[in-house]
Amino acid sequence: MKHLTTSLAALLLSTSAYAQYSQTAIKTLPYPQTKKVDTETTYFGTNVADPYRWLEDDQAADTKAWVQAENKVTQNFLGQIPYREAINKRLETLWNYEKYGAPFKEGKYTYFSKNTGLQSQSVLYRQIGNGAPEVFLDPNQFSKDGTTSLAGLNFSKDGSLAAYQISEGGSDWRKVIVLKTADKAIVGDTLKDVKFSGLAWKGNDGFYYSSYDKPKEGSQLAGLTQYHKLYYHKLGTPQSQDKLIFGGDKTPRRYIGAYLTEDERFLVITAANTTTGNELYVQDLSKAGSAIVPVVADEKNQNSIVENVGSKLYIHTNLNAPNFRLVTVDAAKPTSANWKDLIAETKNVLDISTVGGKLFAHYLKDATSLIEQYDLNGKKEHAIDLPSVGSAGGFGGKREEKETYYTFTSYIYPPTIFKYDIATGKSTVYKKPNVQFDPTKYESKQVFYPSKDGTKVPMIITYKKGTVMNGKNPTLLYAYGGFGVNLTPAFSTSNILLLENGGIYAVPNLRGGGEYGETWHLAGTKLNKQNVFDDFIAAAEYLMQNKYTSKDYLAISGGSNGGLLVGAVMTQRPDLCKVAFPAVGVLDMLRYNKFTAGAGWAYDYGTAEDSKEMFEYLYKYSPYHALKPASYPATMVTTADHDDRVVPAHSFKFASRLQEMQKGSAPVLIRIETKAGHGAGRSTAQVISEQTDKWAFMFYNMGVPYKGAQ
Repeated sequence: MKHLTTSLAALLLSTSAYAQYSQTAIKTLPYPQTKKVDTETTYFGTNVADPYRWLEDDQAADTKAWVQAENKVTQNFLGQIPYREAINKRLETLWNYEKYGAPFKEGKYTYFSKNTGLQSQSVLYRQIGNGAPEVFLDPNQFSKDGTTSLAGLNFSKDGSLAAYQISEGGSDWRKVIVLKTADKAIVGDTLKDVKFSGLAWKGNDGFYYSSYDKPKEGSQLAGLTQYHKLYYHKLGTPQSQDKLIFGGDKTPRRYIGAYLTEDERFLVITAANTTTGNELYVQDLSKAGSAIVPVVADEKNQNSIVENVGSKLYIHTNLNAPNFRLVTVDAAKPTSANWKDLIAETKNVLDISTVGGKLFAHYLKDATSLIEQYDLNGKKEHAIDLPSVGSAGGFGGKREEKETYYTFTSYIYPPTIFKYDIATGKSTVYKKPNVQFDPTKYESKQVFYPSKDGTKVPMIITYKKGTVMNGKNPTLLYAYGGFGVNLTPAFSTSNILLLENGGIYAVPNLRGGGEYGETWHLAGTKLNKQNVFDDFIAAAEYLMQNKYTSKDYLAISGGSNGGLLVGAVMTQRPDLCKVAFPAVGVLDMLRYNKFTAGAGWAYDYGTAEDSKEMFEYLYKYSPYHALKPASYPATMVTTADHDDRVVPAHSFKFASRLQEMQKGSAPVLIRIETKAGHGAGRSTAQVISEQTDKWAFMFYNMGVPYKGAQ
């Protein structure tokens, strides 16, 4: 039986104040004896063994027993790290400050979220004018352990009705409850089995929502969800009578969404089979019996309607504009042949929001925010003066608003809410967090480094001022690199613990993301996916070449698609780093499309069934399959038992094979959270617990003493 071992020698600390945290060897438990079952699949003549496939059955008794056994090993190891409890207490102290969400108006009320500090979930409050706030929804009352969260909230146009979604244990399957806002009385029955859906009110009569047919009993979490359906729910009627509006047998699509223009004249429907690109449809609800009309009839580009003035539609699109543009068209002839540019494409990626009868252009300039205000004729009125280089989000609301709110943040700028006067273009601080962090003691700078093929990649590096670049700074390198997702600067309470202990936090904007538009995205998809891994490896090498850190003090981290990134990089370059954190990762690239909505990720990944070339490419880098006997970094795989987006089987199989293949002395652990999903909705206690274990595991395996608050 193979045993978990660690070769870290006792470390004498230079000051007696740290002596209590001297690095002592951990007495470890053996890894579970994970059984192997002869299982094979043949792809284009190649037989691929999959001995741990039995772990895909998350409901099976032997899988549950394996989970318990692995968690026992993990908690035994983590429990012996001498400064784990000190880290936990420090994180609780850092987290314990009031956190607010930006206000928004519905009917006569202004709503905002607030967490007093360590509450499991933030509470939604409301007030009239400057009156005393009252609790509207308290998700902490949804369940005793704080693992049921508020997962969506939509109001009718007049604000008299609200429909909210709840997620139990982090699942993407939701329930929908409708309230009268005046007295919070429940209206009708609770809707069940709603997934990947907004709620779009039509007057006060009902709303549109989307969902899938629930997988068969026993596979609710992992079962394939292929065809989304758009329904209309009329208040006071049972869910079984909801009317199918789009989807189903006539228009089968994997993802369907719907919303109404603010004047409720147009129903807007988006439909797609993958996570990139969508068809776009409109229905003129002002005309009884009007048809659903295609605006864009294919999925080659991304398209959305962001505003209308009468029959004039404002469409945000990257059709013939990889960095996006804003066009207008009359709803009577909405196809692209009739589009006219209102805000043309530039070198910076464009997003659009609306409030107060104005358009707000959100540009990404080297992965940071640049915001401009335009009138509805496309005339520029203001450039918003942001506090510094960072990320701004918000600038949304109703047409009659005279002011709006936005939140600004960066890696060293705690998220601060600003009130914005639309007429003058002036910003004033509305809520500033009282977090224990002094930004003047830290710096965050952007560098551009060459990847393997010479492509320049941006990276922001954050650390305490005066840090000596001697190659010995504990460094966490975090990235994502996929699905056109933008990684923009954002403050992390957890990262304070790293920074105040002399650590470095580095975030590169890899290809596969959307920071430089669709061209940048496509450069990291399918047969170009290796570019993403090369970009990440080059980021690590840059940090080491410039003495920010070295192999013995480097940890790599990423979640979901970023978990794939970490898994691929550590199998290709097991010598690159000391510690690896693949979180909720897509780790079996030959079977990811067999579970939940995974088939929709094929635009980015391709599938093993597409072609012999695609299969061979995926098979080569698939982390689960790429593992071979080697000395791998200290690894803590993290997942959750209710993750029904990237099913935990990915992590289960990878961890089992990694434990089998590990020839070095570094530990291989898997931390499996219970009553949690892919990430959203976790309680504060769950978040702090996971972050505690991450930093404790990282510091211990680097041989770095935890110094406490600095």
